[in-house]
Amino acid sequence: MEIFKETTSKGTGTKIALLEHPLHPMTVTFPIAFVISLLPSDIAYLYLGDPFWARVSLWLAGAGAFSAMIAGVVGTGELLSVSAIRRRAAAWNHFVAAVVMISVVWANWVMRLPDHEAAIYPWGIALSALGALLVALAGWLGGDLVFEHLVGTGEETEEEEEADAEAAEQRA
Repeated sequence: MEIFKETTSKGTGTKIALLEHPLHPMTVTFPIAFVISLLPSDIAYLYLGDPFWARVSLWLAGAGAFSAMIAGVVGTGELLSVSAIRRRAAAWNHFVAAVVMISVVWANWVMRLPDHEAAIYPWGIALSALGALLVALAGWLGGDLVFEHLVGTGEETEEEEEADAEAAEQRA
């Protein structure tokens, strides 16, 4: 049973944290909820024809866009500030999926501003579906970083701190 106690890595530390708790996982919960909820609210509008659902979709798209931007800034700061994270291809895959998702959500929200009811079909619902797929992909890749690569679960080692300091000196 000793084999279950072994780990392949001590994990990677975090630099953007509140009381040693990484901020990025805290900030992604709202955009995930808003973006995933956008598709059902679009479908409710199309099925029921009630303008309430078109307004809900507008607000979900806007809240999703702004909260995703905040989570993206925090995640980008984490990616750029910890060299052990930057060295993982999985981190860059997550980054690209998240940036594309944020772009789709912003386009979806901006497109709805002039007439939130008329914007739902066909482009609003298509962008909502694409946004839901992209948030699922980015979330899966982010989960892979935490559970498989142990990103944000350990303390930063002296080697990581030295590598970060060397990289900063080279940029200067």
